[in-house]
Amino acid sequence: MGTRDLERELAVDPATAHRLVAPAPVGTSLYVHFPYCAAKCTYCDFYSLPGEGHDADGALALLLREAEVRQPTSPCTVFLGGGTPSYHSAQALVGFLNALDGLTGFRASAQEVTIECNPESLDETKVEALLRAGVTRISIGVQSLQPAILERFGRVHSVEQSFAAVRAARSAGCDRLSVDLIYAAPGQTPAAWRSDLERVLELGTDHLSAYNLTFEEGTALDRERRAGSVEPLTEDDELEMFWATRELAVAAGLEAYEISNFARPEQVCAHNLAYWRGDDYVGIGPSAVSRAGDHRFGNPRHLGQWTARVRAGEPTMGWAERLDRGTRLGEAWWLGLRLAEGVDPAEARRRADWRESDPALELARRFVSQGLVEARDEGRAAPRYGLTPRGLPLADGVARAFLDLGDPELFGFQD
Repeated sequence: MGTRDLERELAVDPATAHRLVAPAPVGTSLYVHFPYCAAKCTYCDFYSLPGEGHDADGALALLLREAEVRQPTSPCTVFLGGGTPSYHSAQALVGFLNALDGLTGFRASAQEVTIECNPESLDETKVEALLRAGVTRISIGVQSLQPAILERFGRVHSVEQSFAAVRAARSAGCDRLSVDLIYAAPGQTPAAWRSDLERVLELGTDHLSAYNLTFEEGTALDRERRAGSVEPLTEDDELEMFWATRELAVAAGLEAYEISNFARPEQVCAHNLAYWRGDDYVGIGPSAVSRAGDHRFGNPRHLGQWTARVRAGEPTMGWAERLDRGTRLGEAWWLGLRLAEGVDPAEARRRADWRESDPALELARRFVSQGLVEARDEGRAAPRYGLTPRGLPLADGVARAFLDLGDPELFGFQD
């Protein structure tokens, strides 16, 4: 598939097609999507496949071939996700990282290199190898410390393996450690969630990601919900867990820098901040998404299609969309309101190339009048805008209003 083929398939003009296949600017963040994992979790709607019976390590060679074509040079951050990168052996991962550094020079340029790991596939030897190969940050998918919930989620690790993985990371010298947890699982109580949190925080993790379970369409867990075999928690229980998370994390010395993310000073995830602040990024691997200026595009959510394009040396993208100025302005607020730092309206307009009167700022002021958003002067000529305590648990609804700059009453936020 040449540039002209890309024009036809994605219905973009010639200049855009050339820009989408051109190397990203030096210093752009890099995401690498590893397609395989040990088993598909019941809640997961990311693209991933159980690795058993497949040439999982063969996918690493294909990822490198795509990187060779895309040429992401000197990335400022690198994030290895999936799927489960730690599903692969230490030897395979080290070989991959060595080759990736040869293609991108990330070891000299990246302020942060994160790898996602699951407890059942992480030990001290693997952590030591990863750190030597250039990884600086490890994120462990613990998800729950309740055996029944782990089983409900389709996780293949035990509670003890979670503790062992955290201990292994620390013993190996990892000084940037993150733990992922999920709350509001079917049958979970607020007391059980507090217990999970307390036990994880006692381990001294540097970063905590705590996500409210969502029943994503097409997942096994959502099919169970539709069939009536599982029941979501009440809003009251979810709200109690939300506030317990903030209370306990802050008490343990972690700052709430994003709705679902908490970190010690200097331990925030720089890669995710690049997403939330609207920076460009390169995505490699099946289903991976990239952003370049006013375009967002992604690879097919299909291993076979992606593999065929990589092997043929063709552009791998399967879709592309142009982000008009209104969309970029709305997304700057949608993402920025999730951050504790909030939104600088002037910066949002700059990123969107918006010169007219600001509809997003007007919408923000309406939310201010409802007590959901606040204007923070902080000694500035123009204030930033952030969520109030009342607005925090309603963050998704408030933020979504900015995607189409719609009426907040449509989202149930009447005066």
